[in-house]
Amino acid sequence: MDTFRDIPEFFEVEIAECISARTETLASFRELGPPDLCHVVKTTGRAGQRDIGSYHYVSGVDASSSASLAAYLNSLTYALEQDSGWFAKGTSWKLRVGSYCCYNAFSRLDVRVDVKIPGGVQAYCIDLRGDRHEATPAIWQETYLSALLRAIHYADDPNYRLAGYRKLDPITTPEGESRFLQTAEALFHKGWQLGSDPEIQVASPVSNHLTSGILKYFGTAGRYAPAVNFFERMYVREPEVASLLATSYIGMNEEIKALQTLSAALASSRPDPHSNISAPPSYTLLHVQCDLVRSKGQKEWAVALARHAVNVAPSEFLTWAKLTECYIENGTVLHTYYRTELLINLPSIPGQYESALLTLNSCPMFTYNERDLHRMPTPARTHLPVREFIKDSGILDEDSARDNEADIALLRLPAPSLRGTFAKAYALLTRLAAEVGWDELLRKRSSVFVMEEEYRSVKMRNTEQDGTQERIIHEDGTITHGRPADDNASTRGMRRSPSPGALSNLSTDEVELAVPTIKVTHEDDEAQQNGVPIIKVSEHNEEGTEEEQGASAFSGAVEGLEKPVPITVSNEESDHKENGAPSEPGSAQPKVDETLSFSTKRLSDISNQDLRIWTIYRAEVAHFKTQRVAYKKTGTEWEILGDLGARLHHKEDAKEAYTRCLEQKFSAKAWMRLLEIYADEGDLQRGLNAAFRIACYQWRWYMESTYPTAVAQHLFKLGQTHGHAKISYTLMSMGLPEGVLAITQGYLNYGRTFKPEGWDF
Repeated sequence: MDTFRDIPEFFEVEIAECISARTETLASFRELGPPDLCHVVKTTGRAGQRDIGSYHYVSGVDASSSASLAAYLNSLTYALEQDSGWFAKGTSWKLRVGSYCCYNAFSRLDVRVDVKIPGGVQAYCIDLRGDRHEATPAIWQETYLSALLRAIHYADDPNYRLAGYRKLDPITTPEGESRFLQTAEALFHKGWQLGSDPEIQVASPVSNHLTSGILKYFGTAGRYAPAVNFFERMYVREPEVASLLATSYIGMNEEIKALQTLSAALASSRPDPHSNISAPPSYTLLHVQCDLVRSKGQKEWAVALARHAVNVAPSEFLTWAKLTECYIENGTVLHTYYRTELLINLPSIPGQYESALLTLNSCPMFTYNERDLHRMPTPARTHLPVREFIKDSGILDEDSARDNEADIALLRLPAPSLRGTFAKAYALLTRLAAEVGWDELLRKRSSVFVMEEEYRSVKMRNTEQDGTQERIIHEDGTITHGRPADDNASTRGMRRSPSPGALSNLSTDEVELAVPTIKVTHEDDEAQQNGVPIIKVSEHNEEGTEEEQGASAFSGAVEGLEKPVPITVSNEESDHKENGAPSEPGSAQPKVDETLSFSTKRLSDISNQDLRIWTIYRAEVAHFKTQRVAYKKTGTEWEILGDLGARLHHKEDAKEAYTRCLEQKFSAKAWMRLLEIYADEGDLQRGLNAAFRIACYQWRWYMESTYPTAVAQHLFKLGQTHGHAKISYTLMSMGLPEGVLAITQGYLNYGRTFKPEGWDF
């Protein structure tokens, strides 16, 4: 056969068209670059038989030399499936040519290795203009580190899902780990060239993909000792590394050494009285100190340090977000103190939550840039094989179409689409709402910000009390009387496109709406036969000018919650209803990115939608419990409700929703969320039950890497409490199939090799 056994493939219409497409998009890569591309040409060697080309994505391959990449291409010759006929031998396909493309994120070059089987190996580089260059030892060193960092960052990135992406373990031996650190030390001064996380505006020597990759690799298993040794050497050359060194010390429970490092770094950053040059401490150093005093209960000190960090780096999102967190925590601590010690039950502590709102509103927001990825031509066909032991285990049974259906209101919630700084700011807003309550948050918002609707209503009331129409003075000096001017007239005919900072503005317009009612009806024939009541939410407007709401319970509003303000749009878009459907049968359907565009939504509006849906859901659950009727949802709806509960910080409700989801369908997301909860609770049996199912799912989609992944992180967290020996015995007692047990034991094999905490008991 012309396919690989257990490796994904995309077959080309024209041979080598994927390499041409990669060359054309090299200039669009900004940071770490796309995964490695492996392209092969297969032939039968017979006259008249056309050769075929196929490719797949891969990461974790050793890219330190052309020989290591050629070895991977050569290993594919043993992965070809062979036809077996009863009376004659089938057509035998062989690899004739192979090409491996690996992006060098430091020099912005694409390193390629062409292998002819049998034959020679040729290595060269392609720059952004498509010109060839020689692959020097320095370029190979940069390429090796770039490939490692991609394997670490893309190991389980939920925002980087790519079909046909094979992930292998980037580091399998302690010698390979030492080589990784040696290469990182040699290229540490170039780390800022790789870019940084979306929340960081400007990459620096301590805030970039190189340092975050090192912390992720060693922090996933809690093995901070190698990171400490590495950052100690870097601290001698780069004083800013003190923040990373102190973070590593705290990770390995060496707080005294962390304090000594922080003290020395802060002392060196104090202004010299004999010099006119003053170098303030970096905000990363202040954030480490802030987190340390927060862990010791000194919330007021943390606020002072966070304020200092904002003054040092006012254009960074992280400094404002850290200050918001400190205000929220300080308000929570003071509220608990007043309630328990002074026996004073205040709704909230004056000043703290208001300051949190103001700080959150001041956060600078950055446009989220997607991960580097090039688009390939449409393949002629796709081959995505499933391993036999996974297919026989029955763990990943196909879901029915009914389980994948969901209410349109749930599917259109905009919060899951938030990325980067918007997602972080929204998490802070929901945390604040969880602390003080939505109603109290609205009151604080009204007291902190000048509300546009309040200004307009006062203006209208004063005009009515005067009993005269407003005087209008024209440019020519004439005075006429007319209706009050429309404050939004200048924006009536155009689509608003506020700056990114306005997205965090919490001061939305206030609108009056009728109190919605929850009705229990039996209008549906099927429900009437089964005796199941249906909850419908309706709104009655006396003026009759409001748009009709959907019949579903997830399409209305609930009492006590403010309805999001309609967004001012152009006349061409004003015919669309709130749910995005055209008002007339002949009108055009708007695009998804238009209906869910965040350029016209504030975070408070998004939070309002989440809270509205959540309140309706809880009201439905309470009603069905009083009626002693089973509350039924599809598997996808339960998964969305679980995500909604997690966003709104309702942990137990989210856990229940995820559990209900898994009763109806297999969901890797639900299992991963439950694994995280079980690891925090120390529930070994349920944690392992979730871990081996996620491992099977990842191997089904060619994610064969063991570390650093989220599954490894949670298993090692359980190992710190129970020990790896107990985990191994518990796995053997579960009676898992041999293949499933082998891939789950792979995490423990990594523990025996690299010795994280808990491996020896």
